Amino acid sequence: MSPSTSQPVPAADEPAPHLDGSEHEMPNDDVADEPARIDAEAPDLAAQLEAATAERNDYLDQLQRQRAEFQNFRRRVEAERRQQVSAGVSRLVESLLPVLDGCAAATAQGHSEVAAVGQALMVALGKAGLERIDAVGEPFDPTQHEAVTIEVAPDPDPDPDEDGSGNGETSGETAGPDGADPTASDDRNDHYQVVTEELRSGFRFDGRVLRAAMVKVRTA
Repeated sequence: MSPSTSQPVPAADEPAPHLDGSEHEMPNDDVADEPARIDAEAPDLAAQLEAATAERNDYLDQLQRQRAEFQNFRRRVEAERRQQVSAGVSRLVESLLPVLDGCAAATAQGHSEVAAVGQALMVALGKAGLERIDAVGEPFDPTQHEAVTIEVAPDPDPDPDEDGSGNGETSGETAGPDGADPTASDDRNDHYQVVTEELRSGFRFDGRVLRAAMVKVRTA
């Protein structure tokens, strides 16, 4: 009679082996409860995702506003810098205007050797933005011309009331539809002022009047 083979008795914490020698796996309660736990946590995850999305949008909005503010600040600083540079150059150019006046006066008195200096200075200042204001023959503009003398031209037309009869009545004239005299002109057009002589040159710098031209004006 062959001796009987004894099989080892499994420990209390070890799964009992199957008859075929494989171990029997005990059911896991955590695995069974996993779907329910996921369903319970789904609302929390959705709320966290929504909160994270809102926070991201808020940060993006702040970044865009800060970028726009920085660009506006940079443009403002650049404009102020250009204005300061233009103001400094304008003061320098204005301080040189008497030199141009002196060159023009010397040239008018026959000192032709000074003319080249004045022209060279005008060219250099012109590159910086200086330009001479047109005066002689131009209509009088109080924003660009300073009238020193005003000459009134005599009226070439006789008094319209004097028609030779001495009664002060006009002949051959009809009133307009509103009762006004059609030959009467508007007061604004009665006198036309034109510059006849330039006493001192005027200049513009960077598009604005740096010094008005001193002129004589004739009213026609």
